[in-house]
Amino acid sequence: ITDPLAPEGLRLLEEKGFEPRVLAGKEEADFGDLLSRAVGWIVRSGTRVEEQDLNQAPRLRVIGRAGVGLDNIDTDAAAARGIAVVNTPEANSLAVAEHTVGLMLALARHLPFADRDLRAGNWDRSRWVGVEVAGKTAGIIGMGKIGSLVKDRLSAFGMKILVTDPFLEKEGRDFRLVPLETLLCQADFISIHVPLTPDTRRLLTRKEINLMKPGAYLINVSRGGIIDETALAEALQAGKLAGAAVDVFCEEPLPEQAALRQAPRCLLTPHLGASTREAKLRVSTEICARVVEILQQSPVP
Repeated sequence: ITDPLAPEGLRLLEEKGFEPRVLAGKEEADFGDLLSRAVGWIVRSGTRVEEQDLNQAPRLRVIGRAGVGLDNIDTDAAAARGIAVVNTPEANSLAVAEHTVGLMLALARHLPFADRDLRAGNWDRSRWVGVEVAGKTAGIIGMGKIGSLVKDRLSAFGMKILVTDPFLEKEGRDFRLVPLETLLCQADFISIHVPLTPDTRRLLTRKEINLMKPGAYLINVSRGGIIDETALAEALQAGKLAGAAVDVFCEEPLPEQAALRQAPRCLLTPHLGASTREAKLRVSTEICARVVEILQQSPVP
């Protein structure tokens, strides 16, 4: 186990007769020795599982990704070796949806920026006049579990909902299904909820960002690499967008010289979407249960 995991999951592994070994990462000295003997490997988003790692793991039967995305795992290399790859696609959905809504409201009312200004000794109420979200149009890119939870919460605020998703065939009673270009042109707030795949990588480049309404807001709590971060920073610098909130980045940790660090009206969080006590508990127990299930079905050499 090379990323943090709640102790409830570790206890489940022990109760089923397995010996969980927790490392701070692949850099630990005994990682190679443990990997050569491991039958299961559990990671979160902080560990990259690469082909050269799997070449050192002759007994490995399952890789468990505690969370949603599989972009940090070489799934092709795992499949070629008969190694199962499992994840917990819904365990942290509520936490991510709530984080998304929190970021949206914080942007609409300038909360982090007003806080910093006040702490700097200022009292400038007129500078931080915000907007109400009621009656505004929210665009949701990707209508999976998280996107659906976000849609429900924004609908409760009285927002009009536009959705773009290639896998949806018809719209619902509380949202309109539209092409991406239409969503970009019409939405006041846009939130991204798609996995990182070859089709979604750089989904929003300078061209797409330029299609957004002047004064719109952009929120990304899905995966880094979906937005062109340099183009987003330029749009904020130019005043094209009213604000942006980003929780995931092309490179994590975010480099000190990253363009978004210097962008105005840009709220940044260090990949906290799934970081609640409740989500961590669900993810830990669910991924350990799935790993146990695979290992009990597959004979271990």
